[in-house]
Amino acid sequence: MPSKSSRKILSAVLLIAVGVFIGIQAKDLIGADDTYEQLKKLENAFLLIDRQYVDEISPSKLTESAIQAMLDDLDPHSTYIDAESIRRVQEQYEGSFGGIGVWFEAPAADTARVTSTIPDGPSEIAGIRAGDRLIGVDGDDITTMGSLDIQRRLKGEPGTTVTLTVARRGVNRPLSFEITRQIIPLYSVDASYMLDDKTGYLRIGRFAMTTHEEFVEHVTALKAQGLERLVLDLRQNPGGIKSAAVKIADEMLDGTGTIVFTRGRNPQENEIDRVTPGGILIDEPVIVLVDANSASGSEIVAGALQDHDRALIVGRRTFGKGLVQRPFQLTDNSVLQITVARYFMPSGRLIQTPYEDGNVEDYYATKFSDYELAVMNPEEYLDHIPDSLRFETLHGRTVYGGGGVMPDVIIAPDTTLALNSPLVRSLLQNAVLSKFTRGEFDKYESRIRTRWDDKKDEFLDTYSISDEMWSQFVSYAGEEGFTFVQDGEDIAEGIFLKSDLARSQDVLEVLLKARMSQRLFRSEAWYPVFNTIDPVIQETLNLWGSALDLVALYQSPPRSSSETGF
Repeated sequence: MPSKSSRKILSAVLLIAVGVFIGIQAKDLIGADDTYEQLKKLENAFLLIDRQYVDEISPSKLTESAIQAMLDDLDPHSTYIDAESIRRVQEQYEGSFGGIGVWFEAPAADTARVTSTIPDGPSEIAGIRAGDRLIGVDGDDITTMGSLDIQRRLKGEPGTTVTLTVARRGVNRPLSFEITRQIIPLYSVDASYMLDDKTGYLRIGRFAMTTHEEFVEHVTALKAQGLERLVLDLRQNPGGIKSAAVKIADEMLDGTGTIVFTRGRNPQENEIDRVTPGGILIDEPVIVLVDANSASGSEIVAGALQDHDRALIVGRRTFGKGLVQRPFQLTDNSVLQITVARYFMPSGRLIQTPYEDGNVEDYYATKFSDYELAVMNPEEYLDHIPDSLRFETLHGRTVYGGGGVMPDVIIAPDTTLALNSPLVRSLLQNAVLSKFTRGEFDKYESRIRTRWDDKKDEFLDTYSISDEMWSQFVSYAGEEGFTFVQDGEDIAEGIFLKSDLARSQDVLEVLLKARMSQRLFRSEAWYPVFNTIDPVIQETLNLWGSALDLVALYQSPPRSSSETGF
């Protein structure tokens, strides 16, 4: 007889095979002779390995390997999430978690340090301050723990308490605080502010349950500040909850029509999300920024607005994920995220990159090569797209399927810019700027916060890197292995010309200010500083004429329609 653990894991394997498909009864699945035979084969293989393999094995590890192997033969986006990881994933999209309301960093070989607390949150109320070093949780030493382990200790059910022990500069003994956990929001809008007197900027980092509510709240606030046009930044946004992306697109569309529709094996997966009357941004010009890491929900927003001729899409070709996953919980609370449908833009185009060969490495390699061609040689890239992947927007513009959303305006990387120079890239890749600003706060945090706390606007408008700080930064870069030599001398890895440093000084000072701003006012304060040197943002500001033309086109009678879309 198989052991109890073997029978338990085998039950989980059989559940995967016959119990996770919505709308299909298990008896329907095992009624087919071939399906039944394959399940018996799977059972036999599992029990033989469990009983006969030369070394003792972990049934759970074997099961998870088998699940992953099955998923590998499906598509690149069907995934298995173990029970330990699922909570963290859920928090990202639920938009909240039980915690103490503190942001911290845990650099390698250093003690975790509080960077900020949520205003009026449990940590701030208890007395935790930015700059405090986290050294203990409920009496246990956490000085050698990594970020994820510390997070696990600090999170918990709202209403429960945790004792946090910190070391504070200027205090010669540890301080302990009893903190009651509360619901802590996780915001999906990373930044929202006015680029100029009439141009709003809003960046969405992911699509969560709270994203639509956040979007409406921020756009309302921007309108109160004079917004007449919007830059919607979806770069680096990997997607998330489909319904949230649909609602965002709907806020910029009016009347009738389709936003996105899905087609799956099971009829219940066939859905059409339609435009509803009204919206918070139905008349204003909109530019949507995308890049190679804009995926899924981001592509729904960009693709729908492009197909309706509603917004100008700017940047670089998107990732190309046109598959819909649905989560199915297994007996141990782990989850299978299985692709159940494909989604299509209103024009009828599928933006999923082909994956028929089943090779994940080839899938991503093809994405990279196609992306390079699409960005650096867009005309050649478009010439190779077959007629079967060419579609028309509501008013007759040509758009493309088969691999991401192709922007209306492509902005390729400019290697002549100081921001893209080998020196700046190397300093960023080695986190030299982050480590330098962290050191400045370690030494002078009290003085810095006394001067700038609650003065965000003044800091953004007036703060600049002093000559003294610049000299200290150059010296610190030297300590981190960067050497600067005169023109004509030999250069190698870690050796750069002094003229390159001089040419990059303005950009590096902006990046240092952005890091300082981020530490003072949290992550959203990075963007108002960095965007002043972001070449995509700067070029976007010259494209409002094209965006206005699209508004006029969108508001004119459509030239064509589609049976499956519009």
